Amino acid sequence: MNQTADHQPTPLLASEKRSAEILDKVKVAFAEKGFDGASMQDLARAAGMSVGNFYRYFPSKASIVEGLVAVDLADMEHDFIEVFSAPNPMQRLRELIHLRIPMHRENHDGRLWAEITAVALRKPEIAASACKMESCVSRSLTAVFSLHTGLSMPEAEARFATQASFIVMLIKSAAMIGPHNCADHDALCAMVINTIDKTLNEISSFRPKG
Repeated sequence: MNQTADHQPTPLLASEKRSAEILDKVKVAFAEKGFDGASMQDLARAAGMSVGNFYRYFPSKASIVEGLVAVDLADMEHDFIEVFSAPNPMQRLRELIHLRIPMHRENHDGRLWAEITAVALRKPEIAASACKMESCVSRSLTAVFSLHTGLSMPEAEARFATQASFIVMLIKSAAMIGPHNCADHDALCAMVINTIDKTLNEISSFRPKG
């Protein structure tokens, strides 16, 4: 498998860029009021648009969640492009994880992810979008592990898929640490990063038999 070739950026269409701009404006209102609490009128207002025009881009709340997931995936895709082009992809992956965990908190991404996770428990279409995102990120992590260890992608998936899913879970959990944990947030984040580092160290030290 050629990991670098599989992680080329996809140019955005003008409509996609406009959708991303709208989502950037509405995601705070969406996270604050929740899936059920935020009306389409609230979200259109946050975007500075008429309701009719807003519906042209996002006909439902589910489509908004799908759009938010797509934006996050595009951001992560660019991170992985950087990882695969680095002289030491595993080290660059580690550095980006260290950088992104506090950044997710500063951008309030955890509040949005928590809302999407909660809604996914009762709405299959939202669950499908969330599952797609986690699967894509886990597969990209596994591709890094494949490159580092020299295992084929199927072999790396068999060996490291659980570790990849575990890392995704830890990153999401760190972002979702709520206000009631403010006093301990830095210590909790440090523990999360330390656990991720230990997992990456175990993968780094893996040597195929023979």
